[in-house]
Amino acid sequence: MLLRRAVLDAIVRGDVSVVFRKWARPTVRSGGTLKTAVGVLSIDAVDVVALSKIAPRDVRAAGYATKAELVADLATRPGKVYRVAVSFAGEDPRIALRKKRVGKADRQELDRKLARMDAASPWTRRYLELIAGRPGTRAPDLAESLGMETKPFKQRVRRLKALGLTESLKVGYRLSPRGRSYLRGR
Repeated sequence: MLLRRAVLDAIVRGDVSVVFRKWARPTVRSGGTLKTAVGVLSIDAVDVVALSKIAPRDVRAAGYATKAELVADLATRPGKVYRVAVSFAGEDPRIALRKKRVGKADRQELDRKLARMDAASPWTRRYLELIAGRPGTRAPDLAESLGMETKPFKQRVRRLKALGLTESLKVGYRLSPRGRSYLRGR
């Protein structure tokens, strides 16, 4: 579920606690979490709702001045209307992980995880070195330099990001302090 930055900021402040979406099937689940640019959101409830049954308090909780504005935003998308109750759960744990230096035990764990990722075809070291050498380079340009399509390249970089080794920039990526520490130690 993609949310505009203004909506994310409003969720963090507590000004927005409900999001409405139209989906063929929901992309989030009640009880789940969602990592976003502002941190982790808790998905407190996901329910199908008829447009006619959306209460004025939910319109306000979603950050709209009027129901007409909400309906207009939903009108362009196909699917059922879902009411998603959300709350701010805290900072993205990957942020703290990125800052953590790699110690001996940590290195062994990272080596094990990266080896598992490399099992079918080695790529992790090459990606880390590429990102280290070309920080802030657009993902399509990095992917092209490896002879790859952008989508699978980005999927792999997200796996490195989940380990705290890389971080996304406005354009491109860079190694996190943890990623630099890992590469220096090898």
